[in-house]
Amino acid sequence: MLDSAANMELNNVGSNKIYVYLALSFRRLCLATVGLPLASLLFCFVTAYIFQQDDIHETHCKVYNILPSISAITGVSPQRYLWRVSIALHIGPRLVIASVYHSYYYNILKSIEDVPLKIMGSRLLNLCYWLNIAEVAALSGVTYVSNRENYSVHEKIFIVFMISSLMYMLTAVRLGRLITPKAQSLQYKQALLVMSLVSTIGLIIFFLKHRLLCHDLAFSWFSLCEYVIAFANMGFHVTVVLDFPMEQLVVGHGLPATKTD
Repeated sequence: MLDSAANMELNNVGSNKIYVYLALSFRRLCLATVGLPLASLLFCFVTAYIFQQDDIHETHCKVYNILPSISAITGVSPQRYLWRVSIALHIGPRLVIASVYHSYYYNILKSIEDVPLKIMGSRLLNLCYWLNIAEVAALSGVTYVSNRENYSVHEKIFIVFMISSLMYMLTAVRLGRLITPKAQSLQYKQALLVMSLVSTIGLIIFFLKHRLLCHDLAFSWFSLCEYVIAFANMGFHVTVVLDFPMEQLVVGHGLPATKTD
């Protein structure tokens, strides 16, 4: 029986027929990719706020604070282990989604006859892709180097994450306006980009108030801006389900090969 199954597999591989071994809803994959860190973040917040208030509210100024930062709730134990695992598990799908988006826009650009528009779109597409990769890498770094372990390095990686994230969102919106101006996802991306930019300005202002002036609740307002940025970032990435509502991620034999470069 095993021999016949093996022969069947060899015959299938040698034929011109198409065999699908796995078909996964791309929409569900994207939702799971965003849902994993979101659920972990909420769990870390609730448990740390209930059981470790002294640890998560501690600041160098020793001023009154009611809302802990993301770094605080994901930097205490055991929450940091859950957070690190969730980030590690979602990195692979994030890279797949980035590659799918690159291929999606690449195929749209191939059909455009306007040469200057095509060149501009190609440059934005490549920049968008690598900024997305940089954001994922920075997120990994800021996760695995906590502010309790090495504040200086954590702070610098966080800055890289913020810059790459905002630049990616700006580039993605510009690319969308250029080649897919009627896409439903573009409206949400623009709104979430504005939300992120406004929150980033608030983040900087309240951080300086906290670090330089030690104002009461300044760090809480900083943390609130940080949460808004995090949720806006997740929302921005989850708009992918609007661009790929019915697509499948397929593993099979005999499927037509694609080339994106």
